[in-house]
Amino acid sequence: MAVRRRQRLGPGGGRALLAALLLLLLLCVWCRAAAERVRYAIAEELGRGSLVGPLARDLGLSADELPARKLRLSEEKQYFTVNEENGNLYVNERLDREEMCGESATCSVSFEALVHNPLNIFHVEVAIEDVNDNSPAFSNAVLDLEIGELIPPGARFPLETAHDADVGSNSLLTYHLTSNPSFSLAMKDSQDGSKLELVLEKALDREKESSFELLLTAVDAGDPARSGTVQIRVNVTDANDNAPVFAQDRYHVSLQEDTPPGSAVLNVSASDDDAGTNARITYSFGKMPNKVLQKFVVDAESGSITLQEALDFEDTGVFSLAVEAKDGGGLVAHSKVEVEVLDVNDNAPEITLLSVSSPVPEDAPTGTVVALLKVRDRDSGENGQVSCELSGEAPLSIVASSGGSYKVVTSGALDREQASEHRVSVVARDRGRPALRSSRELVLEVSDVNDNAPVFEEAAYSAYVAENNAAGALVLRVQARDADAGANGRVSYWLAGGSAGAAGAAPLVSVEARSGALYAQRSLDYEQCREFTVAVRAQDGGSPARSSTATVRVFVLDRNDNAPRVLWPAPAAGEAAGGAAAAPFEVVPRSAEAGYLVAKVVAVDADAGRNAWLSYELVQASEPALFRVGLHSGEVRTARAVGERDAAKQRLVAVVKDHGQPALSATATLHVVLAESLQEALPELSERPAGAEAAAAAAELQFYLVLALALLSALLVLSVALAVLARLRRAGPPAVLRCLGAQRFSLAGAAFPADFCEGTLPYSYNLCVPPPARAVPEAAWPPPPPVPILSAEELLGGDSCGKPSPDSGLVVGEQPAEPDSPQVFRSVFLFMIFISYTDPRLRNASAFLPMVIPWRMKAQMGWRNAEAGDRRWTKSDISVATVPSAAEMCAAGRRWGRRQRALLWAVLLAAWEAAWGQLRYSVPEEMPKGSFVGDVAKDLGLQLPEIRDHSIHITERGRNQYFSLHGKTGRLVTAERIDREQLCEDVQQCVLHCELVVEGEIKFYEIEVEITDINDNAPSFREEEIELRMSEVTAPGARFPLVRAYDPDSGRNSLQSYELSGDEHFSLAVQAGPGGDQRPELVLAKALDREEAAFHELVLRAMDGGDPARTGTARIRVTVLDANDNAPVFSQAEYTVRVPEDVPVGSVLVTVTASDADQGLNGQLKYSYQIVSVKASEIFRLDAETGAISLTRNLDFEEGTSYELEVQAHDGGALYDAAKVVITVTDVNDNAPEISVRSVLSEISEDSPSGTVVALLHVDDRDSGANGEVRCSIDKDIPFRLQSSHGSYYRVVTARELDREQVSEYNVTVRAADGGSPSLQSSAVLALRVLDVNDNAPVFLEERYSARLAENNAAGALVLTVRATDADWGQNARVRYRLAEGRVRGAPLSSYVSVQAETGALYALRSLDYEQLRELQLCVRAEDGGAPALSSNVSVRLQIVDENDNAPQVLYPPAAAAAAWSGVELAPRRSEAGALVAKVVAVDADAGQNAWLSYELAKATEPGLFRVGPHSGEVRTARSPLARDAARHSLVVLVRDHGRPALSATATLSVVLAESVAELLAELGSAAHEAAAPGEPAASLTRWLVLAVAAVSCLFVAFLLLLLALRLRRCHRQQLLPPDSGASRGVPVSHFVGIDGVRAFLQSYAHDVSLTADSRKSHLRFSAASCCDTLPARPPPDEPAPLLGDEDPAGALPSDPAPPSNPPVPYHNGGEQTIVPPFWA
Repeated sequence: MAVRRRQRLGPGGGRALLAALLLLLLLCVWCRAAAERVRYAIAEELGRGSLVGPLARDLGLSADELPARKLRLSEEKQYFTVNEENGNLYVNERLDREEMCGESATCSVSFEALVHNPLNIFHVEVAIEDVNDNSPAFSNAVLDLEIGELIPPGARFPLETAHDADVGSNSLLTYHLTSNPSFSLAMKDSQDGSKLELVLEKALDREKESSFELLLTAVDAGDPARSGTVQIRVNVTDANDNAPVFAQDRYHVSLQEDTPPGSAVLNVSASDDDAGTNARITYSFGKMPNKVLQKFVVDAESGSITLQEALDFEDTGVFSLAVEAKDGGGLVAHSKVEVEVLDVNDNAPEITLLSVSSPVPEDAPTGTVVALLKVRDRDSGENGQVSCELSGEAPLSIVASSGGSYKVVTSGALDREQASEHRVSVVARDRGRPALRSSRELVLEVSDVNDNAPVFEEAAYSAYVAENNAAGALVLRVQARDADAGANGRVSYWLAGGSAGAAGAAPLVSVEARSGALYAQRSLDYEQCREFTVAVRAQDGGSPARSSTATVRVFVLDRNDNAPRVLWPAPAAGEAAGGAAAAPFEVVPRSAEAGYLVAKVVAVDADAGRNAWLSYELVQASEPALFRVGLHSGEVRTARAVGERDAAKQRLVAVVKDHGQPALSATATLHVVLAESLQEALPELSERPAGAEAAAAAAELQFYLVLALALLSALLVLSVALAVLARLRRAGPPAVLRCLGAQRFSLAGAAFPADFCEGTLPYSYNLCVPPPARAVPEAAWPPPPPVPILSAEELLGGDSCGKPSPDSGLVVGEQPAEPDSPQVFRSVFLFMIFISYTDPRLRNASAFLPMVIPWRMKAQMGWRNAEAGDRRWTKSDISVATVPSAAEMCAAGRRWGRRQRALLWAVLLAAWEAAWGQLRYSVPEEMPKGSFVGDVAKDLGLQLPEIRDHSIHITERGRNQYFSLHGKTGRLVTAERIDREQLCEDVQQCVLHCELVVEGEIKFYEIEVEITDINDNAPSFREEEIELRMSEVTAPGARFPLVRAYDPDSGRNSLQSYELSGDEHFSLAVQAGPGGDQRPELVLAKALDREEAAFHELVLRAMDGGDPARTGTARIRVTVLDANDNAPVFSQAEYTVRVPEDVPVGSVLVTVTASDADQGLNGQLKYSYQIVSVKASEIFRLDAETGAISLTRNLDFEEGTSYELEVQAHDGGALYDAAKVVITVTDVNDNAPEISVRSVLSEISEDSPSGTVVALLHVDDRDSGANGEVRCSIDKDIPFRLQSSHGSYYRVVTARELDREQVSEYNVTVRAADGGSPSLQSSAVLALRVLDVNDNAPVFLEERYSARLAENNAAGALVLTVRATDADWGQNARVRYRLAEGRVRGAPLSSYVSVQAETGALYALRSLDYEQLRELQLCVRAEDGGAPALSSNVSVRLQIVDENDNAPQVLYPPAAAAAAWSGVELAPRRSEAGALVAKVVAVDADAGQNAWLSYELAKATEPGLFRVGPHSGEVRTARSPLARDAARHSLVVLVRDHGRPALSATATLSVVLAESVAELLAELGSAAHEAAAPGEPAASLTRWLVLAVAAVSCLFVAFLLLLLALRLRRCHRQQLLPPDSGASRGVPVSHFVGIDGVRAFLQSYAHDVSLTADSRKSHLRFSAASCCDTLPARPPPDEPAPLLGDEDPAGALPSDPAPPSNPPVPYHNGGEQTIVPPFWA
């Protein structure tokens, strides 16, 4: 149909319709692009922080949305930044348009602004407008031209044009030449542009002007205009036809007279316009006096005149010199030099003292003349002008007089007291430079006048005198000084009055007239007078006399002469009389906790300061642990809770002590009654003292009887045990104990056999450390009595057995002085072992064990226990007491501190870089494959599991993949070796861009990797051998450009300098090009002579700045030719050609042509490259003969768009001309667009909002221009649309809401087409599935519910009904109700209320009580049937309404029960009306009006005597009690609430009218007789205790008699046996073996250590005998193991008498074995 319609409309109508549709489409696209594109325009060179525009506001973002939307920029280089608070766009760094866009007419920076939640990208373009910030610049600062004087006028010489980096009108240049009649400026228009030429206007004459200095100025059209200049130097050559000419006909020079000999005076110069030898000039003096010739000399070559002798201005002031200049041709020129000698200040002024007046009285008036001087200076002019001044601080001045004389006069009043003598220096200084000076000292004495009154050292004195001082004691010494001298300065003192006045303060002290000493006239008392003031007057002896007064304030210091005085409790009068009833007492309830305040002892001290500081201490108490006294407050408080067993009456004695020296004290006695109230305390106070004393005596007697019975029983049991042990000892150890190699025992000392080291068997050392909690005392077999005892110090000191001495000087670890003497240990070290028991049953008991251990042990006992896993031993608990020095400990602390600070700064620096730095890395080139670039996962905060789960990968824009992401570590590594020169040949900063795509989160991050250069390329010349041809008439100074070296490196690694080596004819000059490049030039330093040398060999060396530096060389061969005066000239200065990139190889692109006016060899031209890059030289070939530039390989627009070549044409005479060739490559549409799916969603929920990003695409076309312009599109009949994102990124987003019920799956085709002709296309298909969700939650009809329910409700009562609706349907719309979890008063909420799941009705499950629960807050949840289910909550507030169901409860007075003193109150009879008697305290558990209580007096013995407060419950007297009123009154108080109906309660109160407690007890005397007397059970117990003590005593005496009889019988038997030797006394004969009369022990001795944690004594002994006569290798299996090892110590010893090899001894600790080394060396 559309085709037919076009046919009907015709060709013209169809095109019009198509154009209209196209215009409408473009308008829509433009409007849409404009909505997402923000444009700004700023000028270049703005400072950092300059405002660009309100980006957030232009994007439609408010300030509140900024934190959530996370607005940020995605530009590759951060030219701009966004403020996170206001969203404004600011300049991040200074922008240079010329650096960014070069010579482009327009310059703009485009970047993307990204916002999140949801993700959206906006295109921002900032146009950079040009400002005139660049001046026109010439490539060379100086342009040298050589023009012969024979060149005719009208000749033109081409000049260099200036370049301006600005654009537009700022780059339009005009040229100006400084005014000169010989030259003018002309512009020549050509196809390549305008050329600048210098035109010769008239003929040159070298004799008149050999050179011209012209200034060429280029001015741009900017506002303000900028300019650039170049200096043109024109040298003119000519013949030799001129005589020498002095620069001046007459020279004049001035010399200081102190100029040293040898100094240069003047340099005369003469010039000769000729050249060669004719221009060589020599200088000499003409005819002059000998005096002048002796002073000066002239150098024949340079014309320098030098001084030979010193000058003197006073001798001769002017010298005249005649100088001659002669050239090589004999022509002479004359000149005159006048030398003026300048005066120098070499004479100092001379001072002559004419008259002095001394002394001068100090009251002399101002202006008095005291001295007269005269000054003279031999110099002249300013050097002879003298000025005088006085040096020094004195009231004197100097005044000039006539004839060079000066007067010294007084300039102010003199004061002898400040200075009795004035020494000043008269300084005379001339005005020379430097000035000379001389001085003369002047001494002036001042005589005294009485003009000063005495002055005290202090205006007010303070003195401190201790009280009780002796009369006549020195109080203070005042002193006044008078600045006058003699009698005027003599001071005397007397008293002038005091502060006490008539009270007699003055008689307290007296003053001595001469010395000013104040003495106390009597003893002072601090308590009567603490301070007083007296006035002391000082008067001098002058006439008239002068005086002054000082105030003396005397403070009396307190001494501790008053003891503290106790104010409360006051000493009771009745107590002194023998009664205790009236003594002060305090009542403490038995329910009092620790810290309860009982009373407060109040005391004062009449002293002051520290003497009055009082401290309190409890010195006596019936129960010392029950009470404590505050040290400073005197508060008596309970130290613990009162117990039932504590006596009811307590007596406390507290001492009050001051802090004086010596301290004084006083005591206070306090009686305390333990009772809950006064009613309970009254019976205790009324008890008869006799009964209490009898009970106390009986209790004390019972205690002592029990103690005596326990002691006698213990003695009896101990005696029987000792007797049994003695019997067993004589019979030998029992079989059960024979296997114990080392028995435990405890003795007060350490016992060793005296000859233990003389035995044949070694000894062992056993350690027993029983846990404190299980330490059971066991009987140890005592050693034989005859064995001598050695102290532990003798054993540990290493003394021999024959010389036991406690003072042995043997040092630990040294050998004894006698080598043959036996030793206990060879090497002994002392360790301090701290053993900590961590067994929980031992409560962390610890023992600190000092012991002597062999050095080989190394604390293995506890260490191996800790390693074996014994929890009661830790490795830190076994330590050797080798304490490091303080310096070592401090050094270790400082080292650890530095490591901590270094680690902290490293962490902070890394955090700062991660937070503020860009994701930019830098790696050097030529790194191998897999080299580390950066930790991308760490910098982006990605976890390693996310890298694997989210399909994170690296994509790059080019064809080559230079980087890859390491999947396990998340690090960016190189994928291949990178060559910077290959990638970025002509780019200063080589940066590779790649993107990190997170597919799971649909995010991408841009990564920039800068490839830094390394010095891997040496400078190289295009030609290693250079041939130059020069004419022999070439003037010195001529410059010849050389082939420049090329270094592909950058920065310092690139070409830095050139060096030339060869002969003296040439030198090297390096010029800076317009771009800063170095252009070497060969400079002719000396004229060439072809007849002397036809060739010159030079070596040009190029060096870079790398480390190490690399060099490249080229050989230069210079051929000297005959004169050639015409250089080649190109037809064009610049050739420009545009070629498509598909031009075939071998095609000729352009032919450069040059012409030379010379003929023959000088006219033959050859073409070559002057400047060409390596890349361009590989692509283009220059024909040296024809100048044709042809293509050697295919062009690629994507690799290079433009090439610049500098071609030179040189003739046979080495003259050349250069031209610039610019080859521009045009693009051809040879690359189709590439679509890369960077991130895509496979599933999307149907409730996704419009604009949800489902895919992120990247479209790239390597072509440029229209060929690279890509248009992307998708189908229009789907709910998706395409959005242009950052750069070449596109986002596929939802265009409207999705409905899975209509379409469940989409296939989105994205097409990309470029703008080439023909257009190339590509496409990508995205598959997307829509998911159904439960998107509606139930909604309650009300936001919150509240209900009221009266208390005492019935269980199951309906409270209220809640209801919620769900907009979903089906299972998703089914609503069910339930209660949220909670607890009320410790019970679950569900036990109070419940909700019906279907209807939402709330029911009360129990009867509620307002007094227990006043309000109930609960939450009801409504949940639908979706998956996942959606729910909503509503709060329900249930208020319990109170009902009056509780009667008032009386708290005080308590209900009268068995207590006879309940509710008894004491009211003094002298009470006034309104006196408080008691207070009825009641509470009501109800609330509100139901809890309002009122009180009224229902019943009273005397109704008019008392009244009750209706609201407070206070019982007060309505009137004063009368004498006729009864002593006891009973009051009944009614307490009623305000509920309906009202409830009430009554309280009964007994009031006794009495003035004291004694009267109260007398009134209530009937209760005093209720105390029970001691009963018969106590007496019976005492009798039984007496009988038990007597029986045990008899039994003990009988046992002692039996033991005595047995002992006497044994002694009688022992007298029949022969005595044994001392060495083996008590040891059986079977224990010895004899060889030649020498006996030795068959058994080994073991010394044991018994260490217990609950005893402070550790015992060490040698056992007397082992358990058996043999030495078994291990104990029998049926016998128990020893306490400290698995083997018997005696059995562990070898039978060989040689010492063993230190076998370790096993030690059992808690079921685990620890190897303990034996204790021998």
